[in-house]
Amino acid sequence: MSDTVIVQYLGFEVQASVRMYKFLVREAATEPREFFLAIANEAFDSRRARFQDAPDICSLKLHHELAASSNHPLTSRFRISDAELEVYSTAHWKKSQRSPFPRKPHSDF
Repeated sequence: MSDTVIVQYLGFEVQASVRMYKFLVREAATEPREFFLAIANEAFDSRRARFQDAPDICSLKLHHELAASSNHPLTSRFRISDAELEVYSTAHWKKSQRSPFPRKPHSDF
């Protein structure tokens, strides 16, 4: 991906089966382009994705697609797969083995 590329998050829209995240890509000497990335609503319901992480997940996917195609992907619409959600959650969500709250010692009264 070129250093002159600017990726701007514009927001999301809730649709019947997906949340659609909108991005604007600006590059020198070309018109700005809009990209749309979808995450299934079911992914949020089943807690495979978190609302606060969704823009980051989509941004990472878009940056990957831009890098893989010299900043000019063949399509402007992408869907975040279950595998991509799993990779993100594994890399970003710490899974604690222990509770941060220790058990109280048992005492007989």
